[in-house]
Amino acid sequence: MSGRVSRYDGLLLECDGFPVSVGSVCAVQTTDGRDVKGEVIGYSDGRNQLVLYESGAAVQAGALVSLLDEGVSVDVGDAYLGRVVDALGHALDDMDAPIAQGSVPLNGTLLNPLARKLIPGALDVGVRAVNGLLTIGQGQRIGIIAGSGVGKSVLLGMMAQYTSADVVVIGLIGERAREVGEMVRTIMKPETRGRISIVAVPADRSPLLRIRAARRATALAEHFRDQGKNVLLIMDSLTRVAHAQREIGLALGEPPTSKGYPASVVSMIPTLIERAGMGVGAHSGSITGIYTVLADGDDENDPVVDTARAILDGHIVLSRSIAQMGIYPAIDIPASISRVMGDIVTPQQEAAARKFKKMVSLYNENKDLMLMGGYVAGQDADLDEAVALWPKLVSFISQNPGQRAALPESAQILGAIVGRV
Repeated sequence: MSGRVSRYDGLLLECDGFPVSVGSVCAVQTTDGRDVKGEVIGYSDGRNQLVLYESGAAVQAGALVSLLDEGVSVDVGDAYLGRVVDALGHALDDMDAPIAQGSVPLNGTLLNPLARKLIPGALDVGVRAVNGLLTIGQGQRIGIIAGSGVGKSVLLGMMAQYTSADVVVIGLIGERAREVGEMVRTIMKPETRGRISIVAVPADRSPLLRIRAARRATALAEHFRDQGKNVLLIMDSLTRVAHAQREIGLALGEPPTSKGYPASVVSMIPTLIERAGMGVGAHSGSITGIYTVLADGDDENDPVVDTARAILDGHIVLSRSIAQMGIYPAIDIPASISRVMGDIVTPQQEAAARKFKKMVSLYNENKDLMLMGGYVAGQDADLDEAVALWPKLVSFISQNPGQRAALPESAQILGAIVGRV
């Protein structure tokens, strides 16, 4: 199972055709006598096409390419809890390699949608605004849509630390290396590390490693779900996975569409997201998926944003204007929605959340009018109430990163602010 390099342009490598499937991992010999790994992404004119995991490798024509692994399964087990690994399962935390207890398919298995269990109830994520106004259910898939620098990573860190989920699996895909280190140090505390597993691939790694890391994190979450545990899967970020697939698709000659994204990106996002959700069988658990989606240039009509919003069960929008007001987490309450909230909370909490959103919208719509002195109290009872409640509304949304807000407490405070509805 080997061949010789016939073409290499710095990204796409071609070698003699030998029997191998797409996704297989191969070793390519370099001029300094060592091997670099690459992944098969397709075939052309009887030749295998690969992308190397290491950019800038010194590969010459005629170099030996040999099969290492079919690449269809990944190791899983409790040994990955409290650990940080890369897309290939190699330890990044200066510890011995995790000892696997089994393996699962890297790309998951198709589940009968009618066999999936119904969402049983709410998942506490420890963030007051989300628990009270955008309640997340066990097995729900929700997106966090944000531009750069509006507190997305801090919000994810709060959810990872304070959630009531049994296991937290975090995929840090295409982020800055500094941010990866900061998040690991923030959430890997002695009291939480026993239930957290992190798969991290920084932005300077191969696009195939970024895609494989997203699939590996999802496969690890599926393993714990099938053990009957409630898993919180955090993917930061889905946009970086889409960017990686765009690089591969364009290298393969796919025609670009809107903003340069080929059709393979649009088809990849649903296949990744649909792997989360409720399990099948009486003893299976759930995967609650939280996927961050970067709105490039704060453009919420980006193709990735549109595709993710259509397939997810809700979205939380982080606003730069709210962050500039010093309100963190900078959640744009009127623009955010949880599509399963009505099925998992009491009618009283649902009505209180609707009134809260109405008050925020009223205040924001008339803010300019009030600044110009055109607002006269007594003309609109709802607006008068929104103005009177505004400090309490801001206080409810704002939360210190070191503070945990439980789900019952959040609902109680919400009811106390808006009163009986």
